[in-house]
Amino acid sequence: MIYGTIATSLIALVIAVPVSFGIALFLTELSPAWLKRPLGTAIELLAAIPSIVYGMWGLLVFGPILATYVQQPLQAMFGNVPILGTFFSGPPVGIGILSAGIILAIMIIPFVASVMRDVFEVTPPMLKESAYALGSTTWEVVSRVVLPYTKAGVVGGIMLGLGRALGETMAVTFVIGNFNQLDSLSIFQAANSITSALANEFAEAQPGLHQASLIYLGLILFFITFVVLALSKLMLSRLSKNEGART
Repeated sequence: MIYGTIATSLIALVIAVPVSFGIALFLTELSPAWLKRPLGTAIELLAAIPSIVYGMWGLLVFGPILATYVQQPLQAMFGNVPILGTFFSGPPVGIGILSAGIILAIMIIPFVASVMRDVFEVTPPMLKESAYALGSTTWEVVSRVVLPYTKAGVVGGIMLGLGRALGETMAVTFVIGNFNQLDSLSIFQAANSITSALANEFAEAQPGLHQASLIYLGLILFFITFVVLALSKLMLSRLSKNEGART
């Protein structure tokens, strides 16, 4: 369950952070004025969709598409390769760790993109205009002016998305498979997460060891979240300490 929680959250971050950064960059630097408001509103509306809707869509629509057009071709291509074959093994049903991670990525993109867009917009226009006047490209302005100025907000948005991914319950319950035994390290195999186990078992847990074990899982999830937040604060403190080191 711990492995399933961490694996799905990391997959969600790997997918969501670049997409959210691209959305925020487009809305703040590249988008025409008439498109900024409707596109930003459309992205923010994704956050209002209930998680159970994402889970049902992932189970009934996205899972079969993933199995047919991604999992089966990958297994046919790398099935006989020693390491990659194991990595892509599993029954082609579209339910498993990768499916849960992609659904989580879709769910956290609105949160991360909204925070990144807001912090990008607070960058003083004089700093960006000065960089453009010196001949910088759009990417150079973003990487050397906007990101250093807003790094705390960007990291905060990423941590907000990670917290949502770690604590998501219903959508993961639908698509992760709810299987506790790990046969391999395949990203397509059915697994379980802490939140999914709590949602499925707590209502029927008998007083005693079963109920205490589920409460202990909740404590472990709290500890994982605490460690993630502590590492983010440590990273921010090191970034602030290294400011001006090159100059």
